[in-house]
Amino acid sequence: MQPVVFIARIIGPLFVVLGIGVLVNERLYADMIGEAVLAPILIYLTGLLAFTAGVAMLNGYRAWTADWRVIITILGWIMVIAGVVRIVLPTVTAVIALSLYSGPAAMTVVGIIVLALGGYLSFEGYRR
Repeated sequence: MQPVVFIARIIGPLFVVLGIGVLVNERLYADMIGEAVLAPILIYLTGLLAFTAGVAMLNGYRAWTADWRVIITILGWIMVIAGVVRIVLPTVTAVIALSLYSGPAAMTVVGIIVLALGGYLSFEGYRR
């Protein structure tokens, strides 16, 4: 099995479950984000996790292809950058998170995007 397929098989179902969780419990997720950004240790730890996961994904697959596999590369880079920002600039992370997730439809949009992306990655990862 190719590493990109392996990564899609892990990330896809995770994103599906996260997307459903966000859509079913929008207020709870918004409250959790609001509380998490007030705890610098949580910002730091999520930065470590995001950075580590992103680097692991990029070590598994990092090609700029013209097909679905580029999603894995893009997600890897987004996670690395998000991890660096959370570790180096935790107060900026808190301000960005509060502004992004404070809108009434923000969690719905995030839930739909994560669910759709997870569904697509699951399809591509398991269709073989």
